[in-house]
Amino acid sequence: MLGSILESSALPALEQTIQFAERRHALLATNIANASTPGYKTRDLSLKNFQASLQEAIAAARNGQFDSTATESSDLGNGLTGGAGRNNTMAGLSKSQAMQNVRESMKQILFHDGSDIGLETQVTEISKNQSMHSMAIAVMRNQMQQFSMAIRESVNV
Repeated sequence: MLGSILESSALPALEQTIQFAERRHALLATNIANASTPGYKTRDLSLKNFQASLQEAIAAARNGQFDSTATESSDLGNGLTGGAGRNNTMAGLSKSQAMQNVRESMKQILFHDGSDIGLETQVTEISKNQSMHSMAIAVMRNQMQQFSMAIRESVNV
């Protein structure tokens, strides 16, 4: 019964978010570590793909279609991306989508040594990633406190 209560809460989604943030942080740190490596191409995990996968998993869980054995870490957050292969076609896009593509195209700038590492960009992404990780930890801590209060049948912490 406790397992079903935990699975019906936000904890599984928060757990996956934390794992994603940790993996992404490792990749971003590797990008920074290789900033002076000639020809190094940045790698990153697609936040959009992760969010879409997580939304699908949550929707499936709500509809009772979720198989708890299928939540492999490789299933969530697919979309390891490198410097090449980004789609920048602007035909038929809204203004906001077109502007997003302009921002994406700037990520393809190659420096004199053939690398595509913008140190400022990597540090910014690490900061965003850290914020996502911290938020997920805070929400998870709050969930656990609520469970603790329910178990003790007391509001006192």
